[in-house]
Amino acid sequence: MIVVLRYGATDEEVQQVCKMLEEAGYKSAVWRGVERTVIGAIGVIDEELKTRLIEQIQSLPFVENAIRILKPYKLVSREWKQETTLISVRDKIIGGEHLIIMAGPCSVESREQILETAKGVAQHGADILRGGAFKPRTSPHTFQGLGYEGLKLLKEASEATGLPIITEVMDTRDVEIVSEYADILQIGTRNMQNFSLLREAGQSGKPVLLKRGMSSTIEEWLQAAEYICIEGNPNVILCERGIRTFETYTRNTLDISAIVAAKQLSHLPVVADPSHGTGRRDMVIPMALAAIAAGADGLILEVHPNPAKALSDGAQSLTIQQFGELMQRLEPIAAAVNRKLYNLPSKFELLTAAERH
Repeated sequence: MIVVLRYGATDEEVQQVCKMLEEAGYKSAVWRGVERTVIGAIGVIDEELKTRLIEQIQSLPFVENAIRILKPYKLVSREWKQETTLISVRDKIIGGEHLIIMAGPCSVESREQILETAKGVAQHGADILRGGAFKPRTSPHTFQGLGYEGLKLLKEASEATGLPIITEVMDTRDVEIVSEYADILQIGTRNMQNFSLLREAGQSGKPVLLKRGMSSTIEEWLQAAEYICIEGNPNVILCERGIRTFETYTRNTLDISAIVAAKQLSHLPVVADPSHGTGRRDMVIPMALAAIAAGADGLILEVHPNPAKALSDGAQSLTIQQFGELMQRLEPIAAAVNRKLYNLPSKFELLTAAERH
């Protein structure tokens, strides 16, 4: 249930409704908009009691409406909040008029590799540095990441470029230490329904990027986001990263329609991952452009200075030069859907000193 208060409702009136909800057995969550305040009732109570409660709340003079939410997700739904959630990461806003571009290697391999990549993507206009310190791999015999040493290297690259960090957390035991280094916690596709991890990430207070499970429905994806929000953390970014289908030509099937659906159903910002979504370097740029045209609030991309020598996901990683090409091609697409880029350099700025003369 959600309770919509009339314009000008006081703090005392908000607390009165919260008390009524909590005495009935609900938890309450308050969202204050520009023009009105909305209170979400979270939990399950007897239907007869719910009906009486709705009637009592609607009789209050400062209540505009009390509405049942039939969807299995409440806090992330557009019914609860009409405006898109804006998430602040340092000096950037995710979900606003500017697109957010996250770029970097699949995994942190060495100091030289992460510094070169970070400086390269920053030069071409990236907003956030991505990089895996802990890597979930299908085979236990493949490279698993540098762990805590990788976090330290990400921090060094962040300090060298000024870029915030997004990195994956895989274990509830690591949430606290990863939160010390990362600006955004990433929950990978394999952990989308690791409910203990979702709750722990929610309790961290950090923004959380939640990747869609490789075989998950949109509704399951939104319910997973609800686990984070129910811990009092509304700063969730949904990421469409492709789902597993019968098709084998691409690594996954990047579901562009899911971007549109998620933005219709939820107030959370949505980004796309065309790297994992296709698994093919030659498809990353076209699918990135398509995702922005469909309304995505940003992209998360794999970029490596030498993809042929990458220890993981080299086949789907852009070179730094290709990332620069994508950024230039993004500008007219962004303009066509009334979006902007924060840091796009001009072509003149990208020229070397010799080329300028």
